[in-house]
Amino acid sequence: MTSRTLRRRLLHGDVDGKRQEHLETSGLDGLDEPLLGNSEHDDGHSEGSMLEDLRDEERRKENLHWTLLFSQLIAQWAEWLANIVLGSGSLIGRLLAFSSNIQRGQSNKLLPPTLSPLQEERLRNLQQRLEVPFDGSRGEHQDALKLLWRLAFPNRELPSLKSELWKEMGWQGPDPSTDFRGGGFISLENLIFFAQKYPESFQRLLHKQDGTRAEWEYPFAVAGINISFLLAQMLDLQSGKPTSLAGIRFLELLGEDEMAFDNLYCVAFQMLDAQWLAKRASYMDFNDVLKSTRTQLERELALEDVFGVRDLPAYNLLRR
Repeated sequence: MTSRTLRRRLLHGDVDGKRQEHLETSGLDGLDEPLLGNSEHDDGHSEGSMLEDLRDEERRKENLHWTLLFSQLIAQWAEWLANIVLGSGSLIGRLLAFSSNIQRGQSNKLLPPTLSPLQEERLRNLQQRLEVPFDGSRGEHQDALKLLWRLAFPNRELPSLKSELWKEMGWQGPDPSTDFRGGGFISLENLIFFAQKYPESFQRLLHKQDGTRAEWEYPFAVAGINISFLLAQMLDLQSGKPTSLAGIRFLELLGEDEMAFDNLYCVAFQMLDAQWLAKRASYMDFNDVLKSTRTQLERELALEDVFGVRDLPAYNLLRR
C-alpha cells in the first residue's frame, strides 16, 4: 500500500458553543480509505493500543476545552475590573463607598443634600401641593375641572360635572372626581399646565395622533393621574428631604425652575406615549409601560450634563 499521511485536527469554535472538526490531508488528492483502519488492515498497532490512544486523545481534548473556558473567564474578569477602575477613578474608593452604604443600611439611598433657602421654599410649596386631595364639592376644584375641558375641547360645549362625555377625555366613568384617588388635586393642575404650556403635544396625546395606535388605548386623563403619582414616588417627595438619586437631582432642577415638577410631568407624559408606541402596547400593558417610563426618566435624570428639565433628552419630544 502506498504510504500516506493523514492528519486529524480539532478546532474549538464559538458557533453555538460547539466544537468544530476539520480534516486536513497531505500527499493526497482524495480519500479512498476509511479514517480508521478496519480489522483486515494491520497498521502495527494492537486493538488495546488503539483504545488507549483514543482515550488519551479524548483527555487531551477535554483538557484543552477547560483551558479555553478558564482563559475566557479570566479575560472577562479582567475586563470587568478594568471597567470599575476606569469608571470610578478608584477601585478602593468604590469598595469603600459600597461598604459605607451597607453600614448605613441604605444601599439605594443617599445622604440628604444641603438645600439653599430657595430650594427649601420651593420644595415646601411643592410638598404642600401634594398634600391637597381632590374635592369635587369645592368650587375651585370644580372650576379647574371645567378649565381642563375647555382646554381639551375648545370648540365644544361644557358638559355637566357628571356626564358620559367626560369619558372622551379618558376618565373611566361619567364622574371624573372618582378617578383621582391618590393623585390629588396636583394631578389636575399638572394636566392643566400641560394643556397650557405644550398645547400641541397635549392635543396629540389626547387624540392619539402619533404612530400606529392600539385597538384598546390607554385612557388619557387617568394616565395623567398615574404619572403625577409616579413622579411623587420616584422623586421621594413625600419624605422630609429626598434621598434617592432621582430626588436629589430633581432638587437641583427645582433650584433653577420653580415649575420643575410640572415641566417634568409633561416630559414624562410624552415619554410614556413614546414607550407605548415602541412596545406596541395595549390597555393591559399599561403598568409595564409605566415602569419603563420611570426607568428611562431615572436614567435621564442621572446624566451629568442635565442642569434643567430642558436638558433632558426626552424634552425634545415636546411640542408647543
